[in-house]
Amino acid sequence: MTSLPLQSYTVYRADTHGLHKEQDVLAEETAIALVYNGITHVVLMATPQNLETLALGFSLSEGILTTASELYAIEINEACDGIEVHLDIASARFQVLKERRRNMTGRTGCGLCGIDSLAAVKPQLPQVPRGQALTITDIQTALADFDNHQPLRQSVGAVHGVAWVQNGRISATFEDVGRHNALDKLIGHGTQQAYDWQHGFALISSGASYEMVAKAAAIGIGCINFFRILVSRK
Repeated sequence: MTSLPLQSYTVYRADTHGLHKEQDVLAEETAIALVYNGITHVVLMATPQNLETLALGFSLSEGILTTASELYAIEINEACDGIEVHLDIASARFQVLKERRRNMTGRTGCGLCGIDSLAAVKPQLPQVPRGQALTITDIQTALADFDNHQPLRQSVGAVHGVAWVQNGRISATFEDVGRHNALDKLIGHGTQQAYDWQHGFALISSGASYEMVAKAAAIGIGCINFFRILVSRK
């Protein structure tokens, strides 16, 4: 998708003189079905951009895949009600996925709602080494440049961005109406580009939610910066 995923809508703005009809531009939000070996696993509401990296990143951060090499092929098909992303994955990982589906707990944006036991709150995550030491200059430099790498946000305002930063320089940025989706897009891209997750940090335009931290830890990101909240793990 080469153009920005934007749509124009008629809106009414209210002021002391009444309602005024005008056009406004919003970021698209589309139902994205991730289909593994012919079986739909989940439907995400996401910005229809960078869908291959979204699918790979989600698969890795959710533990469906352990490496990118377990994804054999990916195909995107537009449907009447959304977009289907078909992933052909290794049979061993598909068996694990089918077993997980038999014991699936509910998931929502908060990351916890719908689970059926306290034991399910704490996921099985790897030990993440401390990332490369950062300087306040690195963080301030990246923050000052962050807006320049978010064309969707410049157009509509209400989207999240996630960037990968090394030595204060932004290497890549991904946007989405959902912050989890934006992080998964970065994870997918970084995996394809063989990023060293221990040398740099993820810059994220949101609060430090449980699920965002868990996703980052699952793939070994050593440090994440939620704007003014810096979270690092030993």
